[in-house]
Amino acid sequence: MTDEKKFQKSPENSVFTDKCLHMEDITVRKQGYAIFMAFILIFALTGCGNKSLLSAKEPVELTMWHVYGEQAGSPMDTLVEEFNRTEGKEKGVRVKVTELSSAAKIGGFLLETQGDSAQEMPDLFTCHIGDAIALGEDNLLDWNDWFTEQEQSEFVSGFLADGKADDGKLLVFPLSKSTQLLMFNGTGFARFSAATGVSYDDLSTWEGFYDAAGKFYDWTNGTEPFCAMDYPIRAVELNALEHGAEDFYTEDGWYDFDNAVFKESWMQFARALAQGHIVVSDLYSNTQVMTGEVLSGLGSSAAILYYNDTVTYEDGRSEPMDLQVVPMPMTAGAEPLMTQAGVGLCAYKTTEQKAEAASLFAHWLTEKQRNLDFVTSTGYMPVRNGAFDSIDEVEFADQGYANLYAALKTMQETYTPLAEVRFTDYYSKVHTLYDGLRQMQQELPRRAAAGEDVEALAEETWALFRSIR
Repeated sequence: MTDEKKFQKSPENSVFTDKCLHMEDITVRKQGYAIFMAFILIFALTGCGNKSLLSAKEPVELTMWHVYGEQAGSPMDTLVEEFNRTEGKEKGVRVKVTELSSAAKIGGFLLETQGDSAQEMPDLFTCHIGDAIALGEDNLLDWNDWFTEQEQSEFVSGFLADGKADDGKLLVFPLSKSTQLLMFNGTGFARFSAATGVSYDDLSTWEGFYDAAGKFYDWTNGTEPFCAMDYPIRAVELNALEHGAEDFYTEDGWYDFDNAVFKESWMQFARALAQGHIVVSDLYSNTQVMTGEVLSGLGSSAAILYYNDTVTYEDGRSEPMDLQVVPMPMTAGAEPLMTQAGVGLCAYKTTEQKAEAASLFAHWLTEKQRNLDFVTSTGYMPVRNGAFDSIDEVEFADQGYANLYAALKTMQETYTPLAEVRFTDYYSKVHTLYDGLRQMQQELPRRAAAGEDVEALAEETWALFRSIR
């Protein structure tokens, strides 16, 4: 029986006077109004009926590992400090950064820590989707539970997709995305250009890039490679795809060595490597550029965090870096492709209170303007729709950053991004390949200079590649 029917007149209560009935009706309405207002208050305080587990009086602490700057004054550390002073302090959440390292190292640390009962996993960490899946989907927060469909629609869909497991769980929330491009010692390139006529425009294609690499090597009398490449397999893949190669992955997550187009793309790279025109970087090419070992580095846009303003040569000479940046080379006449990489934010699943705290931090961190400010200080691309439209309004304090984002905007407008692979054990195999190439590049140029056939030397690198299983 409804309240309305309950308090209607009936034969049974006809003995009551009209006055009594009127007074009872007023009392009931007051009670109903009081109950209604109490419900509204509770709803407002708890949000959708769920009471917050956070309290400013008893703040919860979240530990965090991240990759954004292994140096004092890291842009992410600055943001964490701001959050702790503002939103975190108000709501009762404090984030404490306990580890800064590379994505590859953090991925390894996470697996080691998870397997050691004596160590505690960080509450928040940045990693790739492959590392997240390896940790176990059930051990991680599903951001789908904390970001509504409407909220997710404001992010670049491809970036969100990169962080999803096969079953649709959003394990890695995008904070930023990087891509590969070329960064130059501009002062050194100016001398080379004046002597040879090679311009930055000549580097727009892979053919032009490798040709310029040979000319630079000859110009230095065989003493200096043109470029150090951080992730050469990515360049090989893009070149092959732009030449029309179809799927060159096998079912077990490695390469189909019978794919002729893919092999030719590799051989183009390998010929340059064998002759000393290019090298596989020691780890990150920026170090070799800053010490004058090479003229340029092909690597992540985020490497700008680690570039100095000066180049300091082995003999003690130094000169301004004058950092110049150009887009990733492409295949002439083909639709250009670009890499799409970058870690995102994961939360290790422990308590509901920490889950709510992680969500609060993730929402705050990815607010549109805050995300734009963050990425433009780190060399990454923004993750929200339409954010690139605001790049032109950013006033960069450093000309190198301005050059970087000019190149990134060109690529964003004309290149098609491709996500990295997520095969199990893929990256360990790739690192084995790079280690082998670093060993080979110490002797191959000497053998080429002594008259050995360059094609045969390049085939030796292909044999190394094929040997990795």
